[in-house]
This record gives sequence, C-alpha cells and structure tokens, in this order.
Amino acid sequence: MAEDSTDTTEENGALADALAAEHAAVWGYGVVGAALPAAQRQAVTAAENAHRDVRDQLTSLLTERGEDPAGPEGGYALPFPVLSAVDAAALAATLEDGVASAWVRVLDRATERPTRELAMSVLGAAEVRAVGWRGAAGRTPMTRALPGLAAQ
Repeated sequence: MAEDSTDTTEENGALADALAAEHAAVWGYGVVGAALPAAQRQAVTAAENAHRDVRDQLTSLLTERGEDPAGPEGGYALPFPVLSAVDAAALAATLEDGVASAWVRVLDRATERPTRELAMSVLGAAEVRAVGWRGAAGRTPMTRALPGLAAQ
C-alpha cells in the first residue's frame, strides 16, 4: 500500500516536534543534575543519555527521509525556578511529560509501523522515568493511565 505524501509530511512534522522535545529534555536534565547532590545524579545521567540516544536516532531518521532536522536551541525557558532537589525532580517529571506529549502526537500522525513502534517504546520509557521523578517531587498521582495526554 502506497503512503499518502500528506500523511508522511504530517508524520515527519510530528517527528520533528518530538526531536524538539528531546532537545529540550537533554538541556533540561543539565539543570536537573545541577540542582541535585552528586549521590542522586545517576538517574539524571541515565535519563539524559536516553534522551540523547533518542535525539540522535530521530536526527538520523529525519535525515534519511530527506528532512533537515533542527538542532537544539541555545537555551530554554524553565517552567518554574529550580531551587531545590524537589524542584529538580518536578522539572524532570515536567520534561518527561513534555516528551510523552510529543510522542503521543507522533502516534497520532504515524503512517509507518516502525514509527509507531518507536513512539510506543519512547513513550513507555518516558512514563517510567516520570513515575520516579513524580515520586521524588511528592506529586500525585505518580502514574498516568494515558501518558502524554492532557490530564482530564
């Protein structure tokens, strides 16, 4: 079955948005790590590396599709001041929620099975990380039935 070029264009647009969310997450984890004691940075490093890997995978995928993937911005606005370890955990949860939202859009626009599989994998990993960060930030509920969708 041939793909509709409009569908492919929408899928590539959603992947570009997911790439932007991954760039923001990589940058944001630098802020998270800076606000945590060294003993608590292992989870930050793991999350940042996971987002770097996805970012690199997306960059390659978009390039293979003939797209010109955007690079990271020089800096990003924080949604709130990060003045404590609790704030850092809340920021990490917010970053994961932002990534999850972008990947839900990829699922909505995906026309290719490998794209849907990638989206489900990244979405699941983002929610697993978010659960830990929500717990560290004292947020409830810690889990979401439908990660990436706006809370109802």
